[in-house]
Amino acid sequence: MKIAIGCDHAGFELKTKIIELLQNEEHHIEDFGCFSNDSVDYPDFAHPTCESIESGQNELGILICGSGNGISMAANKHQGIRAALCWEEEIAELARLHNNANVLSLPARFVSEQKALAIVKVFLANAFEGGRHERRVNKIACC
Repeated sequence: MKIAIGCDHAGFELKTKIIELLQNEEHHIEDFGCFSNDSVDYPDFAHPTCESIESGQNELGILICGSGNGISMAANKHQGIRAALCWEEEIAELARLHNNANVLSLPARFVSEQKALAIVKVFLANAFEGGRHERRVNKIACC
């Protein structure tokens, strides 16, 4: 699977661990930064990550910031993106099954590395159920 990943400074260390996991599972990863713990602005990394998904260059995305909120807010400005802020595996599963989420947003300061990796695995292991959920998902975009 082709996966785009991006983060701000608060998510940098967790991003490196997620990349290791994904590479070990033989996914193709495109890293949109950031590339250190130096302070940066999360939209600068959310937007190119999401543009790569909207264009079809990547299938899914993972975004990480301190709370997960800011980076998912930036991501959800894109009409083709459905970013879900997840802090539990069940939330990630339902985001894929019911909401057809195509971007996982993680709160680096509020989940352990172990929990984050488990959330990533669940997010990637599930697919949209469609059915009754499709009508609702089709109403998300405002344009």
